Order: sequence, then structure tokens, then C-alpha cells
Amino acid sequence: MQRIKIKELLKGEKLGKQVKVMGWVRTFRSNRFVALNDGSTSNNMQAVVDFENFEEALLKRITTGASVSITGELVESQGKGQAFEIMVSSLEILGDSDPDEYPLQPKKHSLEFLRDIAHLRVRTNTFGAIYRIRHQMIYAVHTFFHNKGFVNVHTPIITGSDAEGAGEMFRVTSLNLENPPKTEDGKVDESKDFFGHETNLTVSGQLEGETAAMALGEIYTFGPTFRAENSNTSRHLAEFWMIEPEMAFCDLQGNMDLAEEFVKYLVSYALENCKEDLALLDKRAADEDKSKPQIERNEMGLIERLEFVATNDFERVTYTQAIEILRNSKPNKKKKFKYIIEEWGADLQSEHERFLVEKHFKKPVTLYNYPATIKAFYMRANEDNKTVAAMDVLFPGIGEIIGGSQREERLDVLKEKLAVMNIEEKDLWWYLDTRKFGTAPHSGFGLGFERMVQFITGMGNIRDVIPFPRTPGNAEF
Repeated sequence: MQRIKIKELLKGEKLGKQVKVMGWVRTFRSNRFVALNDGSTSNNMQAVVDFENFEEALLKRITTGASVSITGELVESQGKGQAFEIMVSSLEILGDSDPDEYPLQPKKHSLEFLRDIAHLRVRTNTFGAIYRIRHQMIYAVHTFFHNKGFVNVHTPIITGSDAEGAGEMFRVTSLNLENPPKTEDGKVDESKDFFGHETNLTVSGQLEGETAAMALGEIYTFGPTFRAENSNTSRHLAEFWMIEPEMAFCDLQGNMDLAEEFVKYLVSYALENCKEDLALLDKRAADEDKSKPQIERNEMGLIERLEFVATNDFERVTYTQAIEILRNSKPNKKKKFKYIIEEWGADLQSEHERFLVEKHFKKPVTLYNYPATIKAFYMRANEDNKTVAAMDVLFPGIGEIIGGSQREERLDVLKEKLAVMNIEEKDLWWYLDTRKFGTAPHSGFGLGFERMVQFITGMGNIRDVIPFPRTPGNAEF
């Protein structure tokens, strides 16, 4: 007999038939009722054991965490809490679980504790729901771009370029760190390294993605990226996944349109295809809110927030307008912000972004036309010579979720910007070639995938939406 997933059995189509189910024991009550979960759904299947027909030694092995194979008749449940149950005719222990050592006992565990056992936390309802939603969002990303005719491009993970110009990169080397080869002047001889020069883990696939867009028209990347920032916050990871579309013949306006359409599609997809898991996380978020001070509680529930984003147009505001709003805001005047906004040119922090979204406009916000001095070299200079055609999408609870721009397609202007930022032309000769040979207006953006999953699941910490979070001082598992 073939195994059937619990999600399928709960539809009731196999009622009155012999079925086989396999999964992990959540609880075993009264030596009779097994709550079984196989990961296909957050709901358990109750299996009823007639203990008189099974050896006591076998029953003692039905412990929380053990994996079992159960065969029996699917019947309507006589008890409360479930519609169906299995009357067990045969039971096999596939893998024992010592109840004295298994850390996931049937009780409430803190998220901090669960991070310490990230290899087991997916067996909880919360993390099972998060993993399934994450999968659905991966599928939705590819579906969205495929349906629009975009080409998925794999950009390198090991790279010799720093797309952001920030220098916060993880070094890749095969040299003996205890005794590296040296040049005559005593410096490390990079030519003896595996690639013959310094290489790092990528912070973005954007620059390589641009080269593909200048031939294929519209492309997107979806891959891991790495930042060696010492940011120990609830919204930063050292390793995370980025989605980066690049579009030829597209200006800033088209870029903002696509970004808004994209995130609305993802939210709508989750609402349509993750109802059961979202209901569980909605309840979890509501329970968590009850323990917070009134001022920190969300005005809307999780599902309400998702529906609000999916159905409302985003507010589009220039950086200059945003600075005026922030400068005249109560938190700024009363010095409640950690970073006080005093003048035009300030780099907006998460607290400022969240104020604009959550307090002032009360909806997602797209900011655009930022000061050139706080943005990357590849962003297109505006005619005012002060700002660049950059844009960020800001979400409630998260702050910046998308960052993008129209790219600087003019070779002479791009060279000037490289010089100002002390970036050697020879390091980006191949990138400059795309401006020499058939340059064209083009735009793109990056969406931090974990921040999107964080918003959709309502989790307060980004470390809880990726299976094995990489953060400063933590590369366990």
C-alpha cells in the first residue's frame, strides 16, 4: 500500500478505506491517541490505537519526535478537534526518539530557543508554515517573471567586482593564511591565488545582470548574496537571497511600476495559496501582540495587512518631500528619532522609513530621486545634478524591501562617477563595454527575499524566515 500525505487524507475522499500514513509523532495521549504530522500541512492526523492489540514494548516507543508508519481505516472522528481519524490496524516505528533527550517537547518554546535548534525547529507548526510559505513565494517569483517573458539568468556567486562599492564583502581565497606568498614589497601576492586576483562572495548579481539585459531585453536573477556587515539586527542577515530584475528600454517610472506590481502579486499569491498557514501565523501574531505594550501593537492583523498591501496603490514621494515630512514630524521635533533629520542629504534610517509608512501615509511608500552622494555609482544622474533616478519601496514593519534605480547608460557620465568614487575603470572594463556598444536606457531593482517572506509571515525577526540564518558570530549548522 502506498503512503498518502495527511493533507490529502484530510479532504475525506478516502473515508472508509484502508490507508497508510507516515510521519512524526507530535503527542501520544492515554496510550491510545497518536497525533501525527508529516509536514504536508500544519494539521495533525489523529490515529487511534487499540492498546490491547499491541505489545507494550511497541507502545512505549511511540514518543514525541519518533517517526512511524501507520495503516488503518480512515473514519469520521467521534472526538472534538478533528474531522477524521485512522483506526490503527498496524503500526511500525521507523525511527525512535528518546523522550529524555528530544528538545521539542509538546509545549510552547521561545523563538530564541528554537534558533539554537534550527535543525529541528521546522517540526513546529510555526516553522512548518514558514517553510511552506517560503516555497510558495519562490514558485510565485518564477511564475511572475516567466509570465512576463523575463529570462532567468544565473550570475556568479564568486566575483571580482563590488556592485555596491561598500567594500563589506567576504573574501574568497585558497591561499595558506598562516604563510601566504608575498611580493617583494611584503604584500600578499594575489597572483598566486586560485583566480589570480582578489575575489569575494557577491553582494549582488546586478552588474552581470545588466549585461544580460542588454541582449535579452528583460532578465531576472534569484540567488544567494552575502554582506560582511556587522549588523546584528532583526532585519539583517550575512547570507540572504535576492531577486534582481533588469530591464532594457525602461526608465525610473517603469521600474517603479514593475516593483509595485511584483510585490502586490507576491502578496496576492500568498493570500490565495497559503490560506491555512497564514491563518495559523495570523493567530500567532495576534497572540504575540497581546503581550506587547499598546503603542507597539499592530493596528491590523497579519491577513488584514496583506490584503491592505494587495489592494491599495503605493504612495509615491520624492526624497525631498520625504525629508520635509520627517523634519517637521513630532518624533523629529521632540528628538524621539535616534537619528535626527536636520537637513537635505541625510541617509534615511529604518525608523524614518517606518514612520513614513506606518504613521504618516499608513500605506506602502515608494521614495524616489535620492541625493547622488548617498547612492551607488551606477544610478542615473538627474538633470538637477544633485539627485539620481533611484527608488526604494518601503513596507510596514520592515522599512526598505526593494531598492532600485534607472541605470546610468551614458559612458562619459559613468566614467565621471567612477572617478569621484575612486573606483578603477580597469576593474569594470567589461561593464563599461555595455555603454560603448549599443548602450540603451535601462533600469532594475533588488528585492530581499527574506524581507518579503518576513512581511508575509508576520515574523518579527528575519532569522526566523530562513532555515539556517547566518549572522555576526553565528554560522552554526
